[in-house]
Amino acid sequence: MSEEIPESKKQSHAVIQTRLSGYELLLNPRLNKGTAFTEEERDAFALHGLLPPHLGTLEDQRERRKKAFDQLPSAFAKYSFMRELQDNTETLFYSLIAHHTEELLPIVYTPAVGEGCQRFSEIWRRPRGLFISYPNKDRIEQILSDPRFDDVRCIVVSDGERILGLGDQGAGGMGIPIGKMALYTALAGIPPEHCLPILLDVGTDNQALLDDPIYVGWQHNRIRGQEYDDFVEAFVAAVQKRWPHILLQWEDFAGVNAAILLRRYRDRLCTFNDDIQGTAAVTTGTLLAAINATGIPLREQTIAMFGSGSAGIGIVDLLVAAMKEEGLTDAQAHARIYCFNRYGLLIEGCQGIRPGQEPLLRKKEDVAGWRLAAPGVISLFDVVRNAKLTALVGVSAQAGSFTEEIVREMASHTERPIIFPLSNPTSKAEATAADLLRWTDGRALVGSGSPFAPVEVDGRMVRISQVNNSFIFPGMALGILVSRARRVTDAMIMAAARALAALSPTRTDKNAALLPPIGDARKVSLVVAEAVGKQAIADGVSGLADASMLRERLVAYVWEPEYLPYERNALAWIRKDAGSTRKGS
Repeated sequence: MSEEIPESKKQSHAVIQTRLSGYELLLNPRLNKGTAFTEEERDAFALHGLLPPHLGTLEDQRERRKKAFDQLPSAFAKYSFMRELQDNTETLFYSLIAHHTEELLPIVYTPAVGEGCQRFSEIWRRPRGLFISYPNKDRIEQILSDPRFDDVRCIVVSDGERILGLGDQGAGGMGIPIGKMALYTALAGIPPEHCLPILLDVGTDNQALLDDPIYVGWQHNRIRGQEYDDFVEAFVAAVQKRWPHILLQWEDFAGVNAAILLRRYRDRLCTFNDDIQGTAAVTTGTLLAAINATGIPLREQTIAMFGSGSAGIGIVDLLVAAMKEEGLTDAQAHARIYCFNRYGLLIEGCQGIRPGQEPLLRKKEDVAGWRLAAPGVISLFDVVRNAKLTALVGVSAQAGSFTEEIVREMASHTERPIIFPLSNPTSKAEATAADLLRWTDGRALVGSGSPFAPVEVDGRMVRISQVNNSFIFPGMALGILVSRARRVTDAMIMAAARALAALSPTRTDKNAALLPPIGDARKVSLVVAEAVGKQAIADGVSGLADASMLRERLVAYVWEPEYLPYERNALAWIRKDAGSTRKGS
């Protein structure tokens, strides 16, 4: 990004100026402080009578909201509660997450966001982000032109076709961009006004949604082919025109579209796909962390990738790059990885080969002489037994596919089997952490896509690391924005992975969890951001000349969820702003 990001003064010395008052001010989630407006602010902004007389603080508001949250009966009820809080008082929403990160992250994002997307139409109340629907294809520039979006610096966009492991959720897929953008702020401190979630509503092929009278999306079958490509192109062109230096993250597009869109646009604007590149970085980083415990270098690992969609291909590509950094050739690296689709091992002549999977195919001579459980398709069990796997990664959305037989066979020839059931939500996980540790007598190094409770092994509690992209994409975005990167390079993705691995507790304790606690995600994001920013500078795609002040710039840019004093700005309307400006005191 070539534009300068102002290095703001410390928030404690800042003042919010706004022309809004009364109901308008209280209904603006970015500015609303509820009972925390002071007596002077209530005078200045005509709030007397609209608020109860109690003068509150962020701390007692947080305590009151947490008490209400704890009384809710289900994860979906809690998800709905947090979404409503975000749409009412953003600062309180982020403050609550900051103080209860480990408990709330699974609610505001995976796995609870899955049901949130499925039931999005039930709980939609207030606008957040933008729905750009196909019938409005000729109005995209007009929709983006609203002055309230002048401060936007980053976008997360989805078309809702491949939401987690749940498939096509149509307009309900908006829950994912909203959740991702919330984590940009909660875990990396990117100011909320810089974030814009967008849903490209191109219809849905989910018949239940097409038949649902309360569905809020465009009730039409998905457009495809040239119409789809032209619509996405119109969107990207309008985004580039509106924000020439934007960071755009693609999210939860179907596998074929995800890869095509990334290839088409990655050299045209600053963009990345979290399902492909973010998943690759967090998986590679966690695998490198596990290697600290096994003592077996990556170049000697034998790995199965169970699931070869866009996420699986992205992981393989980054693992191959990492193995090549350790001295292997491209062919040698690929030879250490066995990939699967729904029909079994990807091998020359097998069923269901998709574009982009050709480099993953094994030659028939690679499996010549193997002892197979049944003639025909080569199963995961066959590969575990014959190839002597040391690591197993699942991105298949096939619940229970890592069976006891497979896991016990793997553990019979590998002292510390590395097993990552990464599919989300929990209902799609290839295995549970408790089963994996039980079947391996506590020896497995487990990383999961969904959160699992600690497991007791030989009298000690083993914390299960969640191999969650939230360890990667918020920090990546922060590093990209502050370094003013014009593009996202493969080396920047690798830098993020290695930065995460360097923070692994296994560096000092081989029996420790693979990743830092999720509660430390904000600290992790800062480390990842610095690594990504430095790599952008090294790759020549940054707007900064050198990295000497990068850390200071990162710290200065980060937004903290705290209430600031307000002043009335009667002249703000002249700038046609969204209602507020910030100034140093």
